[in-house]
Amino acid sequence: MTTSASTADSTLVVDRVRALVRDRGTDPMADPRGVRAAILDVLDDVAVDAESSYVDIEAWAQEIHDAVAGYGPLQRLFDHDAVEEIWWNEPNRVFCARRGRSELTTVVLSEIQVHDLVERMLRTSGRRVDVSQPFVDALLPDGSRLHVVIPDVTRRHWAVNIRRHVLPATRLDDLVELGSLTTAAARFLSAAVVAGLNIVVAGGTQAGKTTLLSCLLNAVPAHERVVTCEEVFEVRLDRPDWVAMQTRQVGLEGTGEITLRRLVVEALRMRPHRLVVGEVRQAEALDLLVALNSGMPGMTSVHANSARDAVTKLCVLPMLAGENVTAAYIVPTVASAVDLVVHAATGPDGRRRVREIVGVSGRVEDGVVETSDVFTTRDGELVRGRGFPPHADRFEAHGLDLATILRPR
Repeated sequence: MTTSASTADSTLVVDRVRALVRDRGTDPMADPRGVRAAILDVLDDVAVDAESSYVDIEAWAQEIHDAVAGYGPLQRLFDHDAVEEIWWNEPNRVFCARRGRSELTTVVLSEIQVHDLVERMLRTSGRRVDVSQPFVDALLPDGSRLHVVIPDVTRRHWAVNIRRHVLPATRLDDLVELGSLTTAAARFLSAAVVAGLNIVVAGGTQAGKTTLLSCLLNAVPAHERVVTCEEVFEVRLDRPDWVAMQTRQVGLEGTGEITLRRLVVEALRMRPHRLVVGEVRQAEALDLLVALNSGMPGMTSVHANSARDAVTKLCVLPMLAGENVTAAYIVPTVASAVDLVVHAATGPDGRRRVREIVGVSGRVEDGVVETSDVFTTRDGELVRGRGFPPHADRFEAHGLDLATILRPR
């Protein structure tokens, strides 16, 4: 039976490999072949005694590679396509989610390993986490999103979440194949995007909002310019004319911060055909609504339990911008600026599905924005509702027959 080397041997070899990689000027994250060559060179030099003859060199080389160019004990979770999220509240209890279901893994970390892993993950992002900046969001090289909170905001240990993008969907048709969306709903949403309707994607955490938003954006006609504003780069598009911007932390000198609100303002100066805010959580909702209300087609996402809750939330968030921003202004602005709300949710089986598509008519009754069900869930299936989306004239202007699009087939 073969096995990997002892912990002490592995530590010494890892240190030698890191030194060799450093001496050769190899970038561990960008040059895996160079790292592999350094590992083999070092292992060739390692004296093989009687006990080490039972060592599986390939397994040992992989373990060293994970430590030098990967994420150490976490790397096997990164290598598993079904793992959607990795997190821990304390080093000796690492969890992951597969297909919407959470589980405790066998990975055990030390405090030192946690600090080293977070430092390594932040290295390429230009962001930091310390006592003065106890929260951090960052994008990893593979597209995963890292979120870290440290004491004394947390009680004792570093709390780390790594959200991975593993859903193989970039277009609405992909969501149909995955069972997240029906053909009829996908056909309607594609037409709504082409017609320039303003769309809000709503749902809970890990409901697939960003994936759905990306799929909607990939339905935008190729000749249109898209500008996206996000806290951390997450939206993925396949188009020639796209500008992606993300926020920036405050610097060590207390300056240099770039907020989401600032990005929205700057985006309007970049001649966008579509303005996208990856997710609205605070006062940036006001800037987005003002832009949408001025005739700028756009999209965003928001945490909400239903499509109607999303509309209600959009009527509240802008008021965080200041005391002079009142419901008397915001509610009718939401009614006129938002055209569709698409709500997605994770079911008991862990599958993500679009649950409803709601049209916003533009009317307000007794301070409540009027909505109608374009598609709704009935007996577990997304079916045509009784409502209609606003702006039928926009569909017609693009050569789209709304009645035909919504007709059951």
